[in-house]
Amino acid sequence: MCQHTPQCPEASAPDREAARTLASHPDQGWSLLCNGIVIFEDTGELLPGGATIAPHRPTDLVFHSTVTGSQPSHAPAA
Repeated sequence: MCQHTPQCPEASAPDREAARTLASHPDQGWSLLCNGIVIFEDTGELLPGGATIAPHRPTDLVFHSTVTGSQPSHAPAA
């Protein structure tokens, strides 16, 4: 149970990555957040129940458009 004020977002909340860091291991590429999430330097996540969230860097979309000259399929056309 989070003891911070205001409380950290729960692991199921959309802003879950805003929880405070309890343990950081940059040499190993991961950090443990207050809500039980292990977040990795590649932006992947391991949730408390064992589910995973794939890496989701916003820069991946920018890089794709710059390299290919096209928009990713899920982005609206400009």
